Amino acid sequence: MLLSACENSTPGESSGITTQGTPELQEKVIYGNDDRKDLYEVKSALQRRLADSTVALIKDENLQEGAEITRITAQTFRRSYNLCSSERFGEQENAAFCSGSLVAPDVIATAGHCVRSVRDCSETRFVFGYAVKSAGVQPREVASSEVYRCAEIIHSEVLGTGSDFALIKLDRAVTNHAVLKTRKTGSVKVGASLVVIGHPVGLPTKVAAGAKVRSTTESEHFVANLDTYGGNSGSAVFNSSGVIEGILVRGDTDFVYQGSCTVSNRCTSTGCRGEDVTRITRILPYL
Repeated sequence: MLLSACENSTPGESSGITTQGTPELQEKVIYGNDDRKDLYEVKSALQRRLADSTVALIKDENLQEGAEITRITAQTFRRSYNLCSSERFGEQENAAFCSGSLVAPDVIATAGHCVRSVRDCSETRFVFGYAVKSAGVQPREVASSEVYRCAEIIHSEVLGTGSDFALIKLDRAVTNHAVLKTRKTGSVKVGASLVVIGHPVGLPTKVAAGAKVRSTTESEHFVANLDTYGGNSGSAVFNSSGVIEGILVRGDTDFVYQGSCTVSNRCTSTGCRGEDVTRITRILPYL
C-alpha cells in the first residue's frame, strides 16, 4: 500500500509543500490482461527510450553507496507480500517505494504523497536504471553516477482526492538521460491509448501498455484503466506519441487473499473505479 511510503513523513517542513487531507485510495490494480513487461521484453524503441528517463525512488537505507558502484538491497516481492505461487515477478526484489520521471535537466516529477517533507526527500535517492535488462538477472547494483539526491522540494501538493504531485530538484544535472516531453496545452481525450512506466510494488521497471483513458470529467486528474500497484505512484503516464499526460497517484486495492496467500486484484477493462492520474499541466507553473 502506498501509505507505507509516507508513514515516517514529517509534514510542514517546507514552504513548497501543500497538504489537504490524505488520499483515501492510493492502491492500484490489474485491468483485463496483465500488460506489465520487464525492460528486456519491451520491443518498442520509443518505450525503451521513455523508460530510460524514469527513476526509482529508493530509501537510502536500502542502498550501499560506493564511489563507483551502488548496491541495492531488498526482500523478494513474494516474501514481502506473502504471494501465492501463481503471481508474476515473485522472485524479483522490490527496493523502490515510488516512481518518478525526468521533466527538466535537474528536476524529477513524482506523486506528492511520495515526498511529503524535507526529511523524506533527504532520505530518498532517485535512481536511474533499476530494471531487469536480461532475463533472470536481478538489478542488485547500479553505477553510482546513476544515483541522485534531493537538493530541494520545488513544490509538493497533496489535495485529498484532487491534485497530487511533487517536483524535486536534484543535487546535480542529469546529462546521460533525455528530458521527457510533457503536454503543455489542451487535455487528453476519453479513449486515448496510454502507457505507464514505473515500479509496481517497488519492483524493477515495468512497462505497461494497452490502457485507455476512461474519464476526463475532473479538472485536476483523469481516470484510466492502467495496470499498476503501490510503488507505481509517481509514474509517468504517456500517450502514444511518448508525451507525458500525467502522474499516477491512486486507484483500487492491490491484492486480495486467496486462501492463506495473496493474489493481484483483477478487474475488467471497464470495471472497478479506475486509476487516478494527476494532469501533467498541473506541474507547469512550478517548472
